[in-house]
Amino acid sequence: MHSDTEIELRMLIEAIYMKYSYDFRDYTGASQKRRVLHAMHEMGCDSISALQARIIHEPAAFSQLLQYLTIPVTSMFRDPSYFAALREQVVPVLRTYPSLKIWVAGCSTGEEVYSLAILLKEEGLLERSMLYATDINPQSLEKARQGVFPLEAMREYTQNYQQAGGLRSFSDYYTAAYNAALFDKSLCENVTFADHSLATDAVFAETHLISCRNVMIYFKKKLQERAFGLFHESLCHRGFLGLGSKESIDFSAYAPHFEPVVKRERLFRKR
Repeated sequence: MHSDTEIELRMLIEAIYMKYSYDFRDYTGASQKRRVLHAMHEMGCDSISALQARIIHEPAAFSQLLQYLTIPVTSMFRDPSYFAALREQVVPVLRTYPSLKIWVAGCSTGEEVYSLAILLKEEGLLERSMLYATDINPQSLEKARQGVFPLEAMREYTQNYQQAGGLRSFSDYYTAAYNAALFDKSLCENVTFADHSLATDAVFAETHLISCRNVMIYFKKKLQERAFGLFHESLCHRGFLGLGSKESIDFSAYAPHFEPVVKRERLFRKR
């Protein structure tokens, strides 16, 4: 027997898919339920069914709900040891290519993209790199495009950057004004920000490195497999894949197609 809440939740997720083609059907239940209930209260609805009725008839309400369903939890140079491992183990290989394509899947508000751009710039690779930064949330993508982050976060980001092996002063990369840090536009000259869903869309480019971190923890097994399939298809021969600290490819059907580069940092290479 399913509870009334579970039934309502399933109907809401189905309605979102039918009306807006956003597919949350294979996202993990617990975090999804928590987010929907939070949105329901914040949006002044008495029940999930009432929320469903609103989003069916009001596209603006769906936009609002999307902000709760895709809560961006991110920071620059998050898990600094991951970026240090990229610098030490992956960059020397990337150097051997005349041009590079890098995909940041589930880029959220862009912190990871700017971190990678800074790393590539310091390693002399940014000018020959094309970065694709994709997400399903248009508002997050717009924030990423703007490259404006809270000034109070800069202390934490500076520490992360230094621990990740940064070569310069982190403040070289942004201008501070009005309690915000505006990042250097040149970092994003070769970045394409695009709407892309790992649940419904196909591969769009051959890439040398894919960084998809702290996205798959919200996916059920079936959707994880779909995402790994996309990454495998997108990566060139011997391309690299980076995952989040709580994610692994070990129990996936695609595990035999990848080998660890730095296992502890969830860095893998296509066999």
